[in-house]
Amino acid sequence: MFDVLDQWLRRSAERIHAAAPELTALDQAIGDGDHGTNMNRGFNAIVAQLDAGTPAADSDRALAGTVLRTAGRTLISTVGGAAGPLYGTAFMRGGGAILAADAGLSPAEVLLGGLEAAITGIAGLGKATTGEKTMLDALIPALMAGRAAHTAGGDVAAVVNAMADAADAGAASTIPMLATKGRASYLGERSIGHQDPGATSSALLLRTLADVVTAA
Repeated sequence: MFDVLDQWLRRSAERIHAAAPELTALDQAIGDGDHGTNMNRGFNAIVAQLDAGTPAADSDRALAGTVLRTAGRTLISTVGGAAGPLYGTAFMRGGGAILAADAGLSPAEVLLGGLEAAITGIAGLGKATTGEKTMLDALIPALMAGRAAHTAGGDVAAVVNAMADAADAGAASTIPMLATKGRASYLGERSIGHQDPGATSSALLLRTLADVVTAA
């Protein structure tokens, strides 16, 4: 599990770097205009932390959970705006769920539990739900799609690809939405017609995870 996590974080950093101009442009339309820059900074810091070495752990799963929690703290300390606390909380809650997961759970079940914990953390911190033009519009459909794929008997690759597809569709669904949370809500109806940058970066991260898991 740690090898997949390590590859995911490193490849996510590469893709966020490449997408930073797009993410920033989306944020310039309805936010502070720094989402791409901030996310790039945060994931560069995560990679630097990975390069510095990993902590000791009792198991591969425990190592993955610990590293993900550490990545969350790194995002909180290095990413400005709302993205730092929201993504940082998501990673920390996800890592905590991995650490607490029953040893008998499958990788897909651990992943779904981690995503659910991440979403709960985001929703609690942001006091948000779906339909408000936020990252949850990508993440909650992803969780629902992942659960459906798992119930249908799909393996972890099928689960993460279903999650990524749903997240992509969820991010696109924010375009006609009226923003009611965050800086975008200040624009009122002018927020309509723009894709939410947080939902976009969330979809990017889940697509990257799907690519890493599929190739593993």
